[in-house]
Formats: sequence, C-alpha cells, structure tokens
Amino acid sequence: MNRKPKIVILGAGYGGMMTANRLKKANAYQDADITLVNKHNYHYQTTWLHEPAAGTLHHDRTRMKIDSVIDTNKIRFIKEAVVKINKEEKKVVLEKSELDYDYLVIGLGSEPETFGIPGVKEHAFSIRSVNSVRLIREHIEYMFANYNKQEEKQEDLLTFVVAGAGFTGIEFVGELTERIPELCEEYDIDRKKVKIYSVEAAPTALPGFDEELVEYAMNHLESKGVQFKINTPIKEVQDGVVLLADGEEIKSQTIVWTTGIRGSSIVDDAGFETMRGRVKVEKDLRAPGHDDVFIIGDCALIINDEIDRPYPPTAQIAIQQAYTCAKNLKALITGKTELEEFKPDIKGTVASLGGKEAIGLVGDKKIYGHSASTVKKLIDNRYLYMLGGMPLVLKKGKLNLF
Repeated sequence: MNRKPKIVILGAGYGGMMTANRLKKANAYQDADITLVNKHNYHYQTTWLHEPAAGTLHHDRTRMKIDSVIDTNKIRFIKEAVVKINKEEKKVVLEKSELDYDYLVIGLGSEPETFGIPGVKEHAFSIRSVNSVRLIREHIEYMFANYNKQEEKQEDLLTFVVAGAGFTGIEFVGELTERIPELCEEYDIDRKKVKIYSVEAAPTALPGFDEELVEYAMNHLESKGVQFKINTPIKEVQDGVVLLADGEEIKSQTIVWTTGIRGSSIVDDAGFETMRGRVKVEKDLRAPGHDDVFIIGDCALIINDEIDRPYPPTAQIAIQQAYTCAKNLKALITGKTELEEFKPDIKGTVASLGGKEAIGLVGDKKIYGHSASTVKKLIDNRYLYMLGGMPLVLKKGKLNLF
C-alpha cells in the first residue's frame, strides 16, 4: 500500500488557515496527511489589531480557536513554534519535535521592519500579535492613570508617537482619537494635554494611496488632534524620546512602531534567496528551485508587472494565494502536473480612521466616511464567512454596519 504524501503548513495566519480550509473542502485529506503548525492554538485577524491596541475592541474579538474553525480530525494541528526549516532534508524543526514533509507551505507571517534604526527594538512597541497589542493598551491606560499621581506633571506621559503613516499607523492613530477622549474623562484629564504625533519618512501619509483620499484622512485626523510630521525620517529611538532627522526631539513614553514589515527570519535562515525576508516565488507560488515548497502571505514576494514593484503583503492577497496554493497541492497529490498560476485580483482597499470613518478605493470608485466604514466591515465579515460560515460571522463579525 502506497504511503500518503505529507503536507505541512507552517503558520495559521490568513494564508495558512485558508489553505488548510480549502484543502479540507477539496477532501485532500483523503489523499494526503495534512498538518497545520502554529505557535498559538488560535488564529487572529492581523488587520484588526490596531483596535485592541488602542483599547476600542477587546483582543478576544480578534482571535478564534483553531480547532473551532478547522476540523482537526481531518487536518492534524500541532501547537508548537517553528525553529528551523531544513529544505535539503525536507524536515521542519519545531520546539519539541520534528516533522518531515513531501510538500511544505510556508505562511509564517512577518516581523516588524526597523530599517536598522537604533533603539527601535529596545524602546518601541509594535502591533504584531494579540499579546503585543494587549501590552500597548495596558501601557496607554497606565500612562493616563499615572499622570495625575505626579506632583510635577510629565507631559511625555500623555504624548504618543506613532512611527509610520502607512495603513497600520493611520488606522491605529484613528482608533487612538476615539479612545483618548474616553480615557481623559475617566482619569479627569484635559484632552488638550494629550498629543498624538504621526511621523512618516515618505513625502506623504498612506504612500501609494489616492491623493484625495489621503487628504481626506489627514484632514479628518488633524481635526481630532493628530499632528503629522511627513517627510520626516526618524534617526534614533531612545528611552522616552524620539530623535528626528531634522534635529527635533519628541519626548514620549509611548512610541509605537508601524513603519512596515519584513518576512519571517526563519525563511532567511533556511537559505532561500530573499529580499527583506520575502521570496520571489514562481507563478504557481513555489519557491524557485524547490518544487515541493510553496510560500504564501507575508513571506512571498510577487511583482506587479504594471508598475514593476512588489504587491504589498495584504490579507486580501494572502487569502487569494491560499486558494491557488490549495488547488495546486490538490493537483500534485492526485498525480496532476499542470498547476494554476496565481494572479492577484485587487478588489479594493479600505483604511479605517476610527469610529465610523474610513476611506477606500473599490474598483475605480473612491469612498469616504460612513459608507467606507460599512464596506470595511463587510470585507471583514466576508473573510469570516469564507473561513467558518455564518456561525463564525455571528460570533466574531462586526454586525453593527451603520
């Protein structure tokens, strides 16, 4: 009797979860042994993390137990951290065990990109996991609670610096503008004492986004107290201070780093040819020279030929990659050799600005305000529906659309 091929999926982010989901729906478990590996026993929505970081959403709303959405009788789940990939021996080293594979799917997610700026790792928070955002929320609340205890009021306790005005930075700043008035009321602090800085090295906030939408976003956030420092690189982060390239110093006890991401260092260490931890994959999502390794999500580099630049590593693309990856794995384990090419289908992009405000581009149409916020929630709910059907939407979805 022939041995079933072994498929190992590393990471339960958008790409890994949806690949496992699609393989199950395609009954691939009948033809292969499928294992999903993740360091936590839950999957979380990365695109929601800015909300619990600011304290406008409980962190448990962003996560769901893996065994509640994946049938672990058909797809084996191992809760362990990945330590190393040995692609020559076709093995994955975990914290407490090893796995061998016939086909490997790498969806290990990302790490914050510091661009080598001194002090970032030591003195800045990052929005990267459920635990990291819980720490940010608790720290922000502690700053407010501690302010009135000081005989000499320390203004840096109420000064918040968000490094990076890309999607994550702007969305987090938007949520801060919603949360801070509540904290000011709770701790009896004048809102005017609180300062929020959004610092961006590029010439514009939301680089690459439509200019009119960017202007709308900045005007809205400025009206709620955000001070933008655009085209202003950060030179260094020290304990309690941000040093800007123009010589200015901002004293702050809360520095949140959102300047971008790089792929997992495990992919670098595995010996793949990478660019900032990302592998330029073949059209079928396999790693060059490795027909048994698929790479998806934040670790995959895909060039947009129209502008000769990489597509940003978004949840939308990771989910689409998962569909293609699962189809190709199903083809391989059933003896087919023709694989499907991955072609991104960017349906739109929406950024929340806090509360019921957002901006977006859906097709060629620009959307603003409440209507954009509604579209954002519909997009979030659609993913939940794809993953776990209406029960998951009702349990975890954003049902207050208007």
